[in-house]
Amino acid sequence: MKTLIINTTDNKQISVGIRIDGKEYIKSQKVDTSKAQVALPMIEKILNDQDLTLQDLDSIDVSTGPGSFTGIRVGLSIANVLSFALKIPVNGKRVGDFAEASYK
Repeated sequence: MKTLIINTTDNKQISVGIRIDGKEYIKSQKVDTSKAQVALPMIEKILNDQDLTLQDLDSIDVSTGPGSFTGIRVGLSIANVLSFALKIPVNGKRVGDFAEASYK
């Protein structure tokens, strides 16, 4: 099982990652603005680092808050577009759940 992880709720940093059979690979990057312009290349990089393509993904976990309204919208928009295009499920999580599930 390969799950893309997206967290854009923080105004100062974006985190993306891949969960592969329970093992997680997470990258974070500080941002000022333009989260979408940062998040998409980060997703591409983390996939490339694991020798994966978007088509290899089975699901997407995206943080749904609390956090920055615009940041949450960016993460949800990216997740929903990828979910629609790839025909895979999106699983929203609150930040506390996300942190516990994704950053251990």
